[in-house]
Amino acid sequence: MRLVFAAFGLILPTISTYSDSSSDSLLRHYTATIKAIDNNTIYFINGKHMVYDDFKTKTAQELLDRPDVQDQFHYSYNKTFNTTANTDAGRIRSDAFFKAVYGANAQEVSRNLTEVVWCPKLVNTKLRFSRINGANKALERVSQELDQHPEWKKYLTNIGGTFNWRVVNGTKRLSSHSFGITIDLNTRYSHYWQWDCKCTDENTIPQYHNNIPQGIVEIFEKHGFIWGGKWKHYDTMHFEYRPELF
Repeated sequence: MRLVFAAFGLILPTISTYSDSSSDSLLRHYTATIKAIDNNTIYFINGKHMVYDDFKTKTAQELLDRPDVQDQFHYSYNKTFNTTANTDAGRIRSDAFFKAVYGANAQEVSRNLTEVVWCPKLVNTKLRFSRINGANKALERVSQELDQHPEWKKYLTNIGGTFNWRVVNGTKRLSSHSFGITIDLNTRYSHYWQWDCKCTDENTIPQYHNNIPQGIVEIFEKHGFIWGGKWKHYDTMHFEYRPELF
């Protein structure tokens, strides 16, 4: 596992004393914000630091409500589409971690946003997205590929939103929209578990519904975005930049 340090203007490789596949993945994909993971501590380039793994055993609800950074990898993200194998991979997020990476409040996150022209030929609208860790560049690559598919235009117009500092409905947890790393497609053709069960109880897993074409999903995944349609608590409009989960 290689870490990147800045010293006297030079980029120097070294080896962390803490190593597992998830920490390796964070270091590969968050080079703009993470300086090192050492002795069970994440050190950020902005000077912040936090515990990587608290070594606590947690229930499914505790994983959602009180995760450490390592817990974010508790479920494996499946690129194969199989509703019987769906997990909530990616729904577990440490607010403290994402605040350290993308901004601690709406104002800080806003300073890290840039404009992406979404599907210039088919839609041609501007979206605000984080430039941290190349999230905006990844969305631009998605946009370029989707722009070649007029048969999907109805899903790509009337975008449901990108940046919006808010909590997940029915919880105290910040939505990933708060960090400018998520895009919702047209809600008219989307399904969300809370809409379908008319509830917010996370112990409830309603019958699965989806209308989003698999080809759209594959293009997003190719560029580091997970799809909320692969969650047990599904959100089929939702695509979130989480390259470390691949």
